Amino acid sequence: MLRAEQVTDAVAYHGEGPCWSPTWGGLRWVDLLAGDLLTLRDDGDVERLHVGDVAAFVRPRSRGGYVVGLERGIALAESPDGEPTPMRELWTDPGVRMNEGACDPWGALYAGSMAYDAHPGGATLFRITPGGDVDVVLDDVTISNGLDFSPDGTRAYYDDTTTGRTDVFDVVDRRLTNRRPFFSRPGDHPDGLTVDSAGNVWVALHGAGRVRCVSPAGEVLAEVEVPAHQTTACTLGGPDLRDLYITTSRENLDDPEPEAGALFRVRVDVPGRPVLPFGG
Repeated sequence: MLRAEQVTDAVAYHGEGPCWSPTWGGLRWVDLLAGDLLTLRDDGDVERLHVGDVAAFVRPRSRGGYVVGLERGIALAESPDGEPTPMRELWTDPGVRMNEGACDPWGALYAGSMAYDAHPGGATLFRITPGGDVDVVLDDVTISNGLDFSPDGTRAYYDDTTTGRTDVFDVVDRRLTNRRPFFSRPGDHPDGLTVDSAGNVWVALHGAGRVRCVSPAGEVLAEVEVPAHQTTACTLGGPDLRDLYITTSRENLDDPEPEAGALFRVRVDVPGRPVLPFGG
């Protein structure tokens, strides 16, 4: 069992979506329901940029700048610290918001939603191509969460949190196919995830104060204890990509923990991979 150390104060109400990119100087994540992007600077300060009612995820763009998930769509920025410009909304229902996103090895963006009341089947997973075309990948989702690809691009791992499991897809002709269960344990609420350079899957377990590492064969390799129970997402970063960063939340806590909403970090043996950027 590894134990994560606290990196920041409890700076977020609902921290989510950590992403390491040298283009913006290191680690960036979101305070989702505040609509803010958070950037960790070298001196430990956290810079905050308000982008809308919701800031669901952030990824770098291959041409520079970044893409950020908004309440009902995405926005594009031309520079790492610039203001993003909203694109067209992907849906109009005010009861549904964006929740999580990630990119594939070919530059497409996968953006998933959830209903504010989290009713079953109320969410969708979209695929947005670099050219701006949008199609539906999954249309019967409840809480669309972590998504990442194996190092060779032949597998994709995905969490719809209410299923209690992580699923795996085959990737054929750049499309997700043959969805099937990959790993689950009773009581799990898998949230964000990331895949390291050996293909191991690191999954944040919401409500458990824990991140679990599972091999491609489904063997549990490690677990990380986090002092805040509502662990939401994780990513690998740092100069050698061996720092596992973990976000947490204090959303809906009746008795808030002092550490809830802080960013945490732990050193791991296997490095991550450079983040996959959006090609649009």
